[in-house]
Amino acid sequence: MRLSEISIRRPVFATVMSLMILLIGLVSFDRLAVREYPRIDEPVVTVTTRLVGASSEVIESQVTKPLEDSIAGIDGVDIISSISRSEQSQITVRFKLEKNPDDAAADVRDRVSRVRGRLPDAVDEPVIAKVEADATPTIWLAFTSETLSPLQVTDVINRIVKPRLQTVPGVSNVQVNGDRLFAMRIWLDPDKLAAYRLTVQDVEEAIRRQNLEVPAGRIESQQREFSVTARTDLNTVPQFADIALKSVNGYTVRLRDVARIEQGPASERSSVRLNGVPSISTGIIRNATANPLEISAAVRKLMPQIQAELPPGLTVQVANDNAVFIDRSVKSVYRTIAEAVLLVALVVFVFLRTIRASIIPMVTIPVSLVGAFGIMAAAGFTINTLTLLALVLAIGLVVDDAIVVLENIFRHIEEGLEPFQAALKGAKEISFAVVAMTLTLAAVYAPLAFTPGRTGRLFTEFALTLAGAVIVSGFVALTLTPMMCSKLLRHNPSPNAFDRGMERVLVALGNGYGRALGGVLTQRWIVLLIIAAAAGGSWWLFKNAKSELAPMEDRGVILATVNAPDGATLEYTARYLRAIESIGRSFPEFDRVFVVAGNPTVSQGISFLRTVDWTQRERSTLELAQLLQPQFMGLPGVTAFPVTPPSLGQGFRERSVNYVIVTSDSYENLARISQQFMAEIAKNPGFVQPDSDLRLNKPEIFVEVDRTRAADMGVSVDAVARTVETMLGGRVVTRYKRDADQYDVIVQTEGRGRTTPEDIERLFVRGRGEAMVPLSSLIKAREAVSPRELNHFNQRRSVSITANLAPGYALGEALQFMDSTAARLLPPGYATELNGVSREFRSSAGALGVVFVLALLFIYLVLAAQFESFVDPFVILLAVPLSTVGALLALHWSGGTLNVYSQIGLITLVGLISKHGILIVEFSNQLRQQGRSVREAVIEASSLRLRPILMTTGAMVLGALPLALASGAGAESRQQIGWVIVGGLSLGTVLTLFVVPTMYTLFARKAVPGEIVTPAVDAPSQATAAPH
Repeated sequence: MRLSEISIRRPVFATVMSLMILLIGLVSFDRLAVREYPRIDEPVVTVTTRLVGASSEVIESQVTKPLEDSIAGIDGVDIISSISRSEQSQITVRFKLEKNPDDAAADVRDRVSRVRGRLPDAVDEPVIAKVEADATPTIWLAFTSETLSPLQVTDVINRIVKPRLQTVPGVSNVQVNGDRLFAMRIWLDPDKLAAYRLTVQDVEEAIRRQNLEVPAGRIESQQREFSVTARTDLNTVPQFADIALKSVNGYTVRLRDVARIEQGPASERSSVRLNGVPSISTGIIRNATANPLEISAAVRKLMPQIQAELPPGLTVQVANDNAVFIDRSVKSVYRTIAEAVLLVALVVFVFLRTIRASIIPMVTIPVSLVGAFGIMAAAGFTINTLTLLALVLAIGLVVDDAIVVLENIFRHIEEGLEPFQAALKGAKEISFAVVAMTLTLAAVYAPLAFTPGRTGRLFTEFALTLAGAVIVSGFVALTLTPMMCSKLLRHNPSPNAFDRGMERVLVALGNGYGRALGGVLTQRWIVLLIIAAAAGGSWWLFKNAKSELAPMEDRGVILATVNAPDGATLEYTARYLRAIESIGRSFPEFDRVFVVAGNPTVSQGISFLRTVDWTQRERSTLELAQLLQPQFMGLPGVTAFPVTPPSLGQGFRERSVNYVIVTSDSYENLARISQQFMAEIAKNPGFVQPDSDLRLNKPEIFVEVDRTRAADMGVSVDAVARTVETMLGGRVVTRYKRDADQYDVIVQTEGRGRTTPEDIERLFVRGRGEAMVPLSSLIKAREAVSPRELNHFNQRRSVSITANLAPGYALGEALQFMDSTAARLLPPGYATELNGVSREFRSSAGALGVVFVLALLFIYLVLAAQFESFVDPFVILLAVPLSTVGALLALHWSGGTLNVYSQIGLITLVGLISKHGILIVEFSNQLRQQGRSVREAVIEASSLRLRPILMTTGAMVLGALPLALASGAGAESRQQIGWVIVGGLSLGTVLTLFVVPTMYTLFARKAVPGEIVTPAVDAPSQATAAPH
C-alpha cells in the first residue's frame, strides 16, 4: 500500500493530513445544531374553521366533509384526521417525511380556497397553520401575582409578554391559559325588559347606534386646517349605563334600568394553578419542524428582560420545559464518551504495556471523532442523541484499525527488525486487512439508508456518522499510525515485572488457544453443532423477544389527563384537578405541579407533575406513574390517568396503543361496536385504562319553534333565535377602547337567569301591535344527548381506542390482540388503521429483517470483491449468528426488547464480528501463498491474530460498557444498544475464534484466492521472412 509507505517516509506530510482533518472537524462542530433526534418531524398542516352556533353534526356534513374531500387529492399526504366539535371543525393533514413543510401548507391553502364557495355563508375564514391541531407547548411559563387581578395580569401578558415570545424563531403560537380578557359585560334582566316592553334587539340596536367612532372630516380656512373627530364612542361603565333605550311619557328608559353593567372578564372557561397558586400561563408552541432546544434557550434568555418589564408584584417562572430532558440526555452522552475513552485507553495500555505504544492508537480517537463532525456537517446532520451514540460506539471501533497495524509492526520489532523497517513491512502486510475491515463496516451501514419513514431517518444519521468515523480511522491507521510506530516504538531489552507478567499471560493464552484449536480441528463436528445451536437459539430468542417502537424513557415529567363527564362545568373539572395536585404534592420527587383546567374543552384538563433532577431521586417516573395510577383511579367523578410521554418525537400526550376503527356506517352503530371492543380489552390485564374518543352523551337542549303560532302572533323565527342566542350565549354587540386596545361589549342575561331549561321560556319577544309574547307560548324545549365530537380518519368516520400498557406487556403483543379481536368482532364495512406510536411501530417492524439481510448481502459482496473469492466471505459471515445469540441473550437477561435502538445495535454487530474473521482469513491466505498447508496456515494465523482480536474486542466491549450501565436522562435507550454490543461481542468472539478456522479448513479451495498473477504476453513477433 503506497499510502502507508509515503507516510512513513514523509512524517510531516502524514501529520499535516491528520491536522487538516482535525481543523475541518472543529470548524464544522461549531456550526452543528443540537437536537434530541434527527429531523424526524413530518410536516403537519391544520385547517381550523368556525361556524358559530352549529352543532357537531352540521359541522361534520357542511364544513369538514367538503374540505376533506378537496384536501385528500394533495400529493404526499399520509393521514388526514378531523374532529368536528360544536361550532368548530379541525382538520389535521400529516404529510410524508420527504414533503417540504412550506409546499405542504401552500398546497392545503390552494385546495381550501377551491371549495370556499361551497361552505355555509356564515362560516369564518378557515385558518391554516403549520402545526399540529392539539400541539402541546414545548415550554410553559406561569405568571403569578398577589396584588394584581387576573384581568390585569392577562392584560400585561397580552401587551408585553406575548409580542416578545412570538418573535422567538421557530415559535408558531403562544397560547394563554387561565386568561381573563377585559370586556364590558351588560347583564340584562328579562323581567325588567318585558315590563318596559323592550326586546333584546332594541337594546342591541341602541348600543350600536350610540357607540361608534367616525371620522367627521376637516375645517379649513385660508391659513390653517383642523381635523374634526366626533367623540361618539363610549369607554366607561357610567357612559354605557346612560344609553337611552326609549322614551315613555317624557321619561327616558336608560340601559341601567334594565341591566347591570360592569367591566369584567369576557369568558371564564379555563383556570391554571402552579404548586397550588392560581396563575395564568403562556404555552409556547413550536412549528412542527422547529428545534425545541433552541426555542427553550431563546425563551430562557428572554426571561430576565420580561421579568424586568413586568409591574411589581408579578413574577414569571418556568412551569414545565420539555427541553430539559433533551439537554440532560445530550450532556450525559458526552459524559459517556469521556468514560468510554478512559476504558479504551486502559485496554490499550494493558495489552501494549508501554505509554509510548499506547499513545499511538489513542491519537486516532480525537482525529476520527472530530473528523466525523466534518462528515456530519457536509451531510446536513445535527448533534443529537443518535449521532452521539454513534460516536460512543465509534470510540471502540476507531482504535481497532490502529491497534491491528500497531500490533503487527510491534511484533516485527520484537523479532529484531529496526522500527523503520518493521513499520514498512508491518504496514504492507496488514494494509489490505485494514481496508477490508473499514469498507466492511461502511458497507453494513449502506442498507440502513434504505429503511423507510422516521425509523429510516434515525438509522441513516446514526449509520453514516459511525461509518464516517470508521472511514476516517481507517485513513489514519494507514497514514499516521505507521509513521508514529516508526518514530515511537522501541524494542524493550529490560521489561519490568508487570510487562513480563502480562507477556507470560498472553503467551500462555496464545499457546493454550493454539492447542485447543488443533484439538477442535480434529473434531470438526463439534463446531458444526455449535453453529446449528447458535442459529437455532438466535431464531428462538428473536421470535420470543418482546418488541416495541422504543423503550419507555424517564423524561422527568408525568402528564395526567383528566376527562370529566360531558357537560361538566369548569368548577367541577378544576375541583378534581386540585385533588390531583394534592396527590402529586404528597410525593417528594415532584418539585412542580402545574394544572390547567379547561384545556382543550371545559370538561377536560391536563396536569404536569415535574420531577426533581435525575440525580436527586431514586424512583423513575415509570415507577411513580404506577404508584399514581391507583390513586387517580380512586377519583370518583372523572377519568384520570398518568401518562409518561413517549420517545422518538411522538406527540407529548401519545399513548402506546392507538387503534382506529373506520367505517361509513352511522356513529350510533360505530359506538356500539367500540363498546364491544372496550369490553374485550377490559378482560385483558395488559391494557391500562383503555379509552375511546367517541362519546355520544353530551347533554343538549333542543329548542323547536312552533312556526304556525309564531306567524299568527307576528313573530319572526329570526327574532326568537337571536333572543335565545344573545340571552344564553352572550352576543358581542360592539367594541370599546381601553388604553390602546379594543375589547368586546357583550350582552347576556345574568347567570341566575340561565340555570334551568325553563328559563328559556321566560324570555319575551315583540309580536304584532307592540304586544310582548313570552317564548313559552312559541317554543318547546326538550333535552337530548349529542356527540361531543365527531372524528374522521382518512375521510371515513372513526373511533380511536387508546391505552397505556402494563409493565412487561409489549406493544407487539398488544397490537396482535387488537387485530385478533377486530377479526372476531367487526362486521363487513368496518376496517382498522393504526395511528401515532402504533403506526410507527408497525411500519418500522418489517424494515429490520430486510435491513439485516441487506447488510449481510452488502458485506458479502464487498468482501467477495476484496478477497477475489466467493467462499472466504461465506466463512467470515458464519460468525454472525454466533454473535446474535449473545446479543439476544444479553437483551433477554437485561429485560430489554426488540426496538429501534436494539435493532441498530444488532446491525452494528454484523460489521463488528466480521472483523475478526477478516483478520484470520486474510492471514491464512498470506501464509498459504508462502507455501504452508491449509491446516498449518490457519492455526498459525489464528494464534498470531489472537492478540489484536482480543484487544479490539476488549476495546469495543469496554467502549460500549458505559452505554450498558448508563443512568440519568435517556439512559433506557442507551442501555439497549450497550447490552447488545457487550453480549454479542463477548460470546461471539469466543465462538468465532474456533468456528472461522474450522470452517476455513472445510471450505478452503486448493488454490489460494487472489489476483491472477500470470503476466501479460506481448503479441508474438512476426516470424522472420520465409526463404524464397
